[in-house]
This record gives sequence, structure tokens and C-alpha cells, in this order.
Amino acid sequence: MISFKMPIETAFLFLIQCVLHLYTIITWPIYFLVQKPWKAKANHNKLKSVALMQGDDFVLHRSVSQISEVHVRFIQDNIDTMEKVFRFSVRQHGQKAALGTREILAEEDEIQPNGRVFKKFVLGSYQWRSFTQMENEAESFGRGLRELGINAKENVVLFAETRAEWLIASNGCMKQNMPLVTLYATLGEDALIHGINETEVSCVVTSQELLPKFKNILPCTPNVMVLVVFEDAIKPLDFSGYGDLVKILPYREVIRLGEMSSKTGLLPKPEDTAIVMYTSGSTGPPKGVLMSHENVMSSMLAYTNVAEIFEHDVYMAYLPLAHVLELIGESMCLLYGIPIGYSNPLTMTDKSSKIKRGSKGDASVLRPTIIACVPLILDRIYKSIQEKVENGSTMKKILFNLAMQYKLDWFQQGYDTPIINSLMFRPIRAILGGRIRFILAGGAPLAPETHRCLRAALCCPVLQGYGLTETCSATTMMDMDDRSTGMTGGPLTCCDIKLVNWEEGNYRVKDRPYPRGEIHVGGPNVAVGYYKQPQKTAEEFYEENGRHWFRTGDIGEFGPEGNLKIVDRKKDLVKLQLGEYVSLGKVESELKTCPLIDNLCVYADPTKMFVVALVMPNLDHLKTIALKSGIAWENIEEICLNNFVENSFLTEIQKYALKCRLQKFEIPQALKLVSEVWTPDMGLVTAAFKLKRKNIQDRYQLLIDRMYS
Repeated sequence: MISFKMPIETAFLFLIQCVLHLYTIITWPIYFLVQKPWKAKANHNKLKSVALMQGDDFVLHRSVSQISEVHVRFIQDNIDTMEKVFRFSVRQHGQKAALGTREILAEEDEIQPNGRVFKKFVLGSYQWRSFTQMENEAESFGRGLRELGINAKENVVLFAETRAEWLIASNGCMKQNMPLVTLYATLGEDALIHGINETEVSCVVTSQELLPKFKNILPCTPNVMVLVVFEDAIKPLDFSGYGDLVKILPYREVIRLGEMSSKTGLLPKPEDTAIVMYTSGSTGPPKGVLMSHENVMSSMLAYTNVAEIFEHDVYMAYLPLAHVLELIGESMCLLYGIPIGYSNPLTMTDKSSKIKRGSKGDASVLRPTIIACVPLILDRIYKSIQEKVENGSTMKKILFNLAMQYKLDWFQQGYDTPIINSLMFRPIRAILGGRIRFILAGGAPLAPETHRCLRAALCCPVLQGYGLTETCSATTMMDMDDRSTGMTGGPLTCCDIKLVNWEEGNYRVKDRPYPRGEIHVGGPNVAVGYYKQPQKTAEEFYEENGRHWFRTGDIGEFGPEGNLKIVDRKKDLVKLQLGEYVSLGKVESELKTCPLIDNLCVYADPTKMFVVALVMPNLDHLKTIALKSGIAWENIEEICLNNFVENSFLTEIQKYALKCRLQKFEIPQALKLVSEVWTPDMGLVTAAFKLKRKNIQDRYQLLIDRMYS
């Protein structure tokens, strides 16, 4: 007699597949009638834009979307500046909650299992300002600046972390027609000095946390006469060590001055400068982008034509308000009367580094329905999900992977899987509060695998968009019905998109199956130009047929439904010795989703036949590989220099690259592990954590030379 023994994992897999098959038979007729998948597929395939004009070297696309009721009303009521938007919001929403800040009750020491002591916050509930309170505070702040001698059309620098007072101060400046100069809170001293001096400001608004930077900066910024400081919730202000030439005032003192002032508002016009927004400076010193009120208004109203926002929505704000995506997002929330709850990466989730053990993070308390994310954050969430699954039991791993694949298969056919969502993905949704309705993703390309996984695991659309500071963030955006990955949606109604031949990179509008070329954006959302840089402005901006255009430097491709896909970037494209073109950004985007990697920079020498990589390893995986190899863990610097560990990393990353379907010439053939954490202060990444390639190359040139030798 022959006996067959089936491994327990195989038996478990077979059992689950049988259950899923039975589940499908029972639920499919109900879901077919209720969910109407044919409608979902039709909405996904609907036309997003059409080619209006085509020549030998260009093709021009325009959106076919209808403008929203809000957009129509703003045109009819002549609401054409951001100051008018804020006033409209207050009239509409009055006593409704507008801006929420979580109360910090105390800061305590928490002893870790390894004996180290970390500072942790004891947090309370969210404290809310109504729209009326926000308006009154902004009015007083603007008048307070006037009392301090700041006049209309004088620039005011905002250099602070994202918080309610940032948005209120910006509103106050706009009420007095004072252009905002926005600088990332993570900028290094040189970039900060550059922005302050170039805009010749006499007043800087900052936070108590960032104030100490000015002890070194003030001698290099002779125009600065006034520092306004957002106070810390629990620490007293210390004004010593800043000299006598600069007046330092708490934010509340400026509000008090404004409350006693009789000065009236000096309202801006649509053509007046609203913001001088400094870019993150990935290819050189930060450039100030001049945005008029018309530019910002055009961008914001274009988003109202594709975004589905409801009264009950709640927005969680944590991205830098000095980033145009976050500023437009929060402005739209005010427009629709949506409460904005402020957070930061140190307190966002229950596991964040500043949250006391057993306490709730901001997302669990606020339970937002909308958030905006950059791909770096989404990649981290994706990798944390991967790691949790890999570290679980074999049964849990089988169950999760089956549920994920099942959901993805039915999703592509137009179905949702509510029972599986509830049973399998609820703990993942709980990380962000459990109520997320959709996520806005922008700032850089989102890896398709990350997009697919998070859309399934978080059970909500992840809407990728494409925009730049120079286009006030607005260029394209996916709509709620778009089920694709790797695409950025159709053009927004505020602009036309033109693809122009780039002969050097072999991208042409006559390419098949789809036209390709450099992306040019034209419309009222395109910024005026660069602050005090006429030559750079003339290079990047131009006028044509009554439209203001910007050359993005990105390479795009239009799909059959009129969606735009970013396929390359001129500055990231390197031609290898044998003639193959390598897109460094594309390779990095794919490999960053590898659990072994926290960050990396791919480098290609045009005189060589292959690419190499500088890799910032994930600490946990680095320890695991070292221990498996029998290497004693001394410190990260020594482990990163170990040849065996380095080769193990290279082998695993090359395997992962093949899974990502990278071509052989795109896969790094050598790598060096870097023990340093790349931060904006080091000058190796921008404030938005984009790589500064030249700075990285200069710092690690010796390692690069070794890899090629």
C-alpha cells in the first residue's frame, strides 16, 4: 500500500484556495449586481484628454474634464486671490472646526530594553480653532506685522515646521499683500542664508525649535530686523545670545499688537506675487519660484474638478507647508470646510518615535479620511508591511499573500472585496486611523509595486499626480476611478501639456505605440519665473500663442485614454559605453522598494559598460545578514566595510532587480554600503529628500572609483 504525505503548508494552501473558491461562488452574483463592475471598468477606460494639435516635433493634449460647481461659482463671484478664498471659507463655514493641534501635556523619559533613554511626548486630544477664530487671528497677525514696520509688497520669510500657525501667518501676510517667502524647515544654513538675503527680507517668521539656528545665521543676514517665533507648547522661550540689533517677538505678542492696531488691510490683486517658493534644490542652489495669486488660484480650482471631497472628511497635515503640494491641499480643505488636523512623522502613528509606549499616535486619534504622501513615505509603509508578513508564521504569510493576490485579481475586473478587506486588511488600515478614503501621492514617481500593494492593503485609491513647483503643483492627476499604476492621470483643466521631441535621448512624438517627448506645461498655473534670475527664467519659461509655458525636463508618454506617464528625466539619463541609455531615477525608484534598502544612489560612468550603486542599508536586514554570515556585530561602519556582507547585499539586490524586470545594463554590477544616514543637513538630499547627485558623487568619489576599478 502506497501512502502519500502532504506537507502541512501545502495542505493549508489547498484548504484556503478551496475556501476562496467557495467564497467566490457565493458572493460573485451579489457583488455583480451591487458593485456593477462594468461601470467601474468603463470609468477607468474613459477618455482623460485629447490631442488638439500635432506637428512633426510636438503633440499638444488638453483635458476633457468638466469644471466643478465650486469652480463656476468662483468665476461668477470674482474670487480671484487667495485672500478672497480665505474670506469665502469663513463666510461659508464660520464656527465649524478648521485647524486642529494635538495638545502636548508633558515630555517624559522612557527607558528602552537596551537601557537607553528616549524622550517621549504625553499627548492629549486635538484642540480646534474655528474658521472664524482662524480668520480673526490671521487678521491680527497681518496688522501686527504692519505695526512692526513691514509694509505691503515687502517679502516675509516663513521658515517653520508644518503647523496651524504657519497657515494662519500666511493668511495674515496675504491680507496685507505681503508676499510669502517659503523655506523648508530642513534647509541647511547656507541655503537658508541664500534665501533670506536674495529676497532681502527684514522679517523672518520661525519656530522656537528652529530659532537657535539664527545665532549663526544673523551675522550673515544683515537685512533681518525682526524675528517672530511660534512658541513651543511646553518649553519657555530663551532670547539670549541673539544680539541687540534684531527684535525677537513671540507669535502671541504680534497677535496682541494687531488686536490693538487700527491699520486696515491692503488687499492683493490677482497679478500680485502671493508666494516666492524656494525649490528643494536637487540640481544646485534653491531657486525662488515666483507665484502670483492667479497662479495659485488656477492650480487650486483645477484640483476641485477631479477631487471628490465631502463634508465629513478630515485631512491630516504633516508634509512641509513650504512644499506646494501641501499648501494647495490645505487651501482646498479650507475651501470645502474640511477640518485639518496637524501631525508630524515623530507622532503620526502608534509606533512613531515620540509616542509613549501604550499611547495613541495622531492618526489613531484624528482618524483622517484624506492624507497627502510623498513616495518615500509610501515606500516605507510598503516595506514595513512586507517585513511584517515575512516575519510572521508560514500560515499567516500564505494567508496574506493569497488574500492580496485574490483582491488584486478581482480589482482589475472592477470588483471590491469588502469581506476580505475587513478580515485581512483592517490592521493595516488601522495604522492610519482606519478611515482613509483616498491618498494623494506626488513629489516623485511612485513605484508600481508599491502602488498596487498599498491600494489593496489600505483599501482605498492611491491617486498619483504630477506637478512641479513651477506649475504650482498642478499638471496631471488620477481620478477616483483610475485603476492603473505607473500613470499620473490626465491633464488638469488649468493647463495644456505638450510633448516635444528630444532627439538626443531618442524620444519623439512619432514613436509607436505612443507619442513620447519632453513635457512642456502651459497655462495660468505656470509660475511667473525665477526670483532675480532672468537668464534662468528665459531658459525654462517661454510665451507661445498667448500662453505661458514651462519646460519641465521630464520625459512623458500619452496613453490611449489620454493619461500621462513619466518615462524619464533628461538630467537622469546617461548613455553607457555600448550605447544603452540608463534612467538613473527609474532604477532607483524600482530598487528603493527592496526591503534591504533604506535609500540608494545609482551612478553611471558614460565611459563604462555598467552602473554601480551607493546603498544606505536597512539596519535590521544588515544585522540579519551579518549574523547569518557569522560576523560579530561591532558597529555599522565596520559591517558596511565587510566584503562578504557587501557581496551578499549585491546578490540579493540583483535578484530583486530581475523581479522588477530591469534590463541587464540597468542592474548595478557593484555596490558600496554607506553607513551614514543621508539628511538635508548633510547637503546630500533636498528638504523633500530628493537626491543631490553631484553632492553625493563628490562625497563618495573614492568609493565610486573603487567600484569601477
